[in-house]
Amino acid sequence: MHVEVRGLTKKFGEFPAVNDVHFSIAKGQLIGLLGPSGGGKTSILRMLAGLETPDSGDIVFHGTRVNDLPPQEREIGFVFQNYALFKHMTVQGNIAFGLEVKKWPKNRIKERVAELIELTGLSGFEKRYPHQLSGGQRQRVAFARALAPEPQLLLLDEPFAAIDAKIRQELRAWLREMIDRLGITSIFVTHDQDEAIEVADEIMIINKGNLEQKGSPWDIYKNPETPFVAGFIGESTIVEDVSTLRGFEQAADWPGTKALIRPEYVEIGQANEFRLLSATETGRVRHLHFRGSEWLVEVDVGASRLVTYRSLEKEVLHPGEEIQVLVHRAYLFNDNDSWIMENRLKEDPMPVHI
Repeated sequence: MHVEVRGLTKKFGEFPAVNDVHFSIAKGQLIGLLGPSGGGKTSILRMLAGLETPDSGDIVFHGTRVNDLPPQEREIGFVFQNYALFKHMTVQGNIAFGLEVKKWPKNRIKERVAELIELTGLSGFEKRYPHQLSGGQRQRVAFARALAPEPQLLLLDEPFAAIDAKIRQELRAWLREMIDRLGITSIFVTHDQDEAIEVADEIMIINKGNLEQKGSPWDIYKNPETPFVAGFIGESTIVEDVSTLRGFEQAADWPGTKALIRPEYVEIGQANEFRLLSATETGRVRHLHFRGSEWLVEVDVGASRLVTYRSLEKEVLHPGEEIQVLVHRAYLFNDNDSWIMENRLKEDPMPVHI
């Protein structure tokens, strides 16, 4: 199903939950709605499902405006965060419920339920009740039930939030594989960046009811279009006056401009680890955080505090140790513009607007 949203707006009282949002989704894509709590993600999902009515704007499925269609006529499947399974029904009963309501023939219901039990890896659990299943198994039943009526659009509201970390990671891979096999257009809400980056074809960043940016995980991370997106995706540090850092003196030409510096923009080490010492400056290690595969290092450079990564293969640094710091680039922003600036003491001294 191709989905198009034009000028979608929704208020709850005086609170603007969704503000003039526009986007389109190609058939078969898996889209992640990512953003802080209360940003409007679930409100968008519920309006697509027909569970909330927009104040203005159009929701278009397959070229047809569906604003006035009830949920059961929109060809959607909905997976809720809390599973919403019927406790008194078995796995089979839960999956078959929607088909029975739609009055499918009994033999077709039986075939479809068996098909979905196989697809979702629930063989052997057909006669069990929800309380006899693990969290991951209950979520698979919820997926199967949503898919049973053969929907054209699958909507998922934080589908893995109630599941422990290890099972959540397994289910992410399973969901991605299942969507690819079925070719069904899917939209899922999450506040977990890793989840969105790992699973989604494209991400939509939602903040305060606004669509900040839509694009592939790589594009959003590499080329953020707003200061909010730059600060929300990945780890970063805000530097109030980046012109105090060596190689960024030119930033003083834009009064009021701040910089966002990601860990991968910063290189640290002893003097003998650098080829271009003229671009480095002295810093001091403040804290080290062991991340399993690397160190996350906090370092003070003048009045600025930066964070960066350091390989476990390199010499271990210690709090209080004096080191050399090279900031390769920074994401600069002010009230009117945003751009990436490279360290002028390196190869490209000019800012690159994005």
